[in-house]
Amino acid sequence: MSKGTQPNLAKHIAYDLLTVGRTPLILLLLIFASAMGVVFATHHTRQAINDKDIALQERERLDNEWRNLLLEENALSEHSRVQALAKQELDMRRPDADKEVVVSLK
Repeated sequence: MSKGTQPNLAKHIAYDLLTVGRTPLILLLLIFASAMGVVFATHHTRQAINDKDIALQERERLDNEWRNLLLEENALSEHSRVQALAKQELDMRRPDADKEVVVSLK
């Protein structure tokens, strides 16, 4: 080699891989495939964890909404409220004792 030129490292590595035998080349490909598998598995795991967190947040939001709806239902179905609405909006009143009819099931 002359003083002014530097050796081409990539060329020497490629030459060694192709001339020494197929074993180093196969090992290199297997190492690369294994590394890519780790990258893809890590990526999918992180995506799954993110999806799980989003689903848990949605479940918590729906649970809170369900609790609020239960409270609203209980408040709207109170007997005193229903009776007041019947008197005010529908002009209903309790029947007189002589107009009441008792129905018995036999």
